[in-house]
Amino acid sequence: MPYLTPARLSEAVKHLAQGCPRIVAGCTDYFPSQAQGQIPDTLLDISRVAELQGIMHVGDGWRIGAAVTWTDVIQANLPPAFDALKLAAREVGSVQIQNRATVAGNLCNASPAADGVPPLLALRAQVELSGPDGTRQIALGDFITDGRQIALGADELVSAVIIPEVSPNARSGFLKLGSRTHLVISIAMVAAVLEVDKDTIAQATVAVGSCSPVAQRLTALEQALAGQSVDALEDLSISEKMLSPLSPISDVRGSAGYRLDVVAELIRRTLRQAAGVF
Repeated sequence: MPYLTPARLSEAVKHLAQGCPRIVAGCTDYFPSQAQGQIPDTLLDISRVAELQGIMHVGDGWRIGAAVTWTDVIQANLPPAFDALKLAAREVGSVQIQNRATVAGNLCNASPAADGVPPLLALRAQVELSGPDGTRQIALGDFITDGRQIALGADELVSAVIIPEVSPNARSGFLKLGSRTHLVISIAMVAAVLEVDKDTIAQATVAVGSCSPVAQRLTALEQALAGQSVDALEDLSISEKMLSPLSPISDVRGSAGYRLDVVAELIRRTLRQAAGVF
C-alpha cells in the first residue's frame, strides 16, 4: 500500500496527476469505513503540506487551511461571527476526534448531518480547490451537490475554506438537537449569523442541517429578518414558505414531521442565541 506524505502543495497535486490516490488527512472517516482485512488503495496524506496549515486573516477575509483540525478552530482567536463554527467544532465527535478531524474533511465527507456545514454556509464560505491548472473557488452550497457527493475533480484537492470578511457587529449561534447531549448524530441543527445595528437586524444568514440531503440556507427567512428589531425574535413567526428548501426524511432518529416541527423552534433559539438574548 503506497502511502504518500508530501510536504508541499505542488507535490500533492503532482501525485494526483499521476494517478487517483485516496486523499486523507485526519483519517477519522477513512479508517472506520474500511472492512476488516481490506487492503486500502494508495493514500495521499495531506496533513503535512505546509500550505494547508493554519487559520489566517488574508485582507479580504479568512483562510482556513485544508489540514486545520476542529481543535485548531476551537483554539483560534476569531471574531464573534465565528462563534457558531466554534460551537459546531465542539460537537464533532469526541475531543480525540476533534484533535484529528479536519474542517475540509468534514465538507468532503458530505454527510447531511455534517456539523461544520451549516455554520460555514451561514458564513458564506467558499471552497478553494487546487489542481494542475491552478486554484479555483466554488461556493460551499455548490461544492456539496448531494448527500455524499461533491464537485471535486479527480485531479483536484481541497486546499482551503475561504470566509469573506465579516462585520465586527456580526454575531452567530449554533444549536444541535440529538437523542443525547454528546457524541451523537443530529436530528436537526441550525446555524445563524446576525449583523445587528442599534438593536435592528441589518443582515441575517440562517442554515439548517440534517433536514435535507444537503444543508440549506433559508433565504426567505433571511430576507424577512432584515430590518426587524432584536425584540421581534422572541415571538418570531416562521412560515412553511420559509422552510420550503428543507426536505427531511424519516429515520431511526426522528420522523420527517418531527424534524420540521423542531427545526422551527431551533431556528428561534439559535437566532436569540446569536443576538445575545438567549
